[in-house]
Amino acid sequence: MASHHANDTLQPKLSSPSTSSPPMSVVVTPCAACKILRRRCAETCVLAPHFPPDEPLKFIMAHRVFGSSNIIKFLQELPESQRGDAVSSMVYEANARIRDPVYGSAGAIFQLQNQVNELQAQLAKAQAEVFNIQCQYAALFCIETGQSPQSSSHQSFDGFVTGSDESFQSSNPSFYLDQDSLWDTIWA
Repeated sequence: MASHHANDTLQPKLSSPSTSSPPMSVVVTPCAACKILRRRCAETCVLAPHFPPDEPLKFIMAHRVFGSSNIIKFLQELPESQRGDAVSSMVYEANARIRDPVYGSAGAIFQLQNQVNELQAQLAKAQAEVFNIQCQYAALFCIETGQSPQSSSHQSFDGFVTGSDESFQSSNPSFYLDQDSLWDTIWA
């Protein structure tokens, strides 16, 4: 008898078609920031558009470095059109600061600049090797044709220097920038 009573309570009661059901309310999940901060996410939450509920790590990183009150204050001071870029910058800088607490993103820039310098040195070495091969070819050509090697190699040298310098400069316009002024700008 007790089991018969329990079955009655588990079965849903069907309502008659004449009764109206209450309107369904939409449940909005709080943004990742409000979820992590354990607070109610209001419709006017400045963090909600930039920290969706499915990306909590994005807010965790920014919160760890900048703090939630600073993030909110910073976003409120910006026009809405610039907030997305600001959040991306904060998250990038926070990730860089966590990886390298001393230099942050400036350390990454420094490493990339060193890599560019190394690659430019390798390029200069490869260009010197190409020039050396061109000189050897010119000398062989002169031996076979009976011309003097001095005039031929000088012509080859002039063509290489002007041609390679122009092609290198056009493909690498930043190579001739003053490196010291670049670092003064970064650290200022």
